[in-house]
Amino acid sequence: MANEFFFPPIEPFATGTLEVDEPHQLYWEQCGNAEGDPILFLHGGPGAGCSEQDRCFFDPAYFRIVLLDQRGSGRSVPVGDLTNNTMADTARDVEQLRKQLGIERWHVFGGSYGSTMALYYAQEFPERCKSLVLRGIWLLREEEIKWWFYGIRMIQPELWQQFAGFIPEQERGDLLEAYWKRLTGDDRDLALQAARHWAMYEIACCTLLPNPEFASHFEDPHTAWAVARLEAHYFRNVRPDPDSMLLDRVERIRDLPAFAVHGRYDIVCAIKNLIDLADRWPELDTAISPDSGHSSHEPGITRELVAATNRIVRTGSPRRA
Repeated sequence: MANEFFFPPIEPFATGTLEVDEPHQLYWEQCGNAEGDPILFLHGGPGAGCSEQDRCFFDPAYFRIVLLDQRGSGRSVPVGDLTNNTMADTARDVEQLRKQLGIERWHVFGGSYGSTMALYYAQEFPERCKSLVLRGIWLLREEEIKWWFYGIRMIQPELWQQFAGFIPEQERGDLLEAYWKRLTGDDRDLALQAARHWAMYEIACCTLLPNPEFASHFEDPHTAWAVARLEAHYFRNVRPDPDSMLLDRVERIRDLPAFAVHGRYDIVCAIKNLIDLADRWPELDTAISPDSGHSSHEPGITRELVAATNRIVRTGSPRRA
């Protein structure tokens, strides 16, 4: 079913490649008003890449919309590559792109892992951010990773069984390590099978109701490969230190206008993540979509996100008050 809250489809007015440290070359694009108020879209995953619909959260007459496929993701190459692939690397890439495009400050928009990256980038470079628009908060903590691997089975036991069932029973006590071994092993066919099981588990959990059209994006082997490998890498090797780092550093951005929406029935990123962030950040404007799960493409979530970007158009801030 069509989502009535998106702006109409648009095409980029500019595309390019960001040359960063080897072996990565990053795809970027700009849409909307070339002289407009800059806003950066940070995709999730990690590994999901940007889609055409990701351009449509923003009024193209007002915004200069910048989208970046992060390392190993989307149209960036090499796909699924784990070399030099951390949050710190991505934050440096974002800064390099900002300078390359001649942008002084911009709004930052991100959901799921995109919210993780938006928080990290803003905490590293608060002076470069005008505001934050966040969705489906993910703080990359140990408790969240354990929930993703084992907690979801309490709500989606059939999906979890398909995910865990790919791994021999004797290895299911550590699903992350079992999948990591297969995703990074020498058997390419086995790695691709593991990537598909991983990606289909995640995407099936993303919406409150089944959405085959949305799920088809992750059925693409290119996307599944990137998402599974990068998520496993980040869950295992790229972790905040300390675990609560993104919460502990909120003081750096408390004066930044910010809005966050979370689906009440989000089982990929539990709503507790939003509560924990709001407890540390009283100034954060938060909303709970009562009829949504995790996906930004669910109408209730889209409505809140587009309303937030429209408030930037009217007032310069995504906050409701």
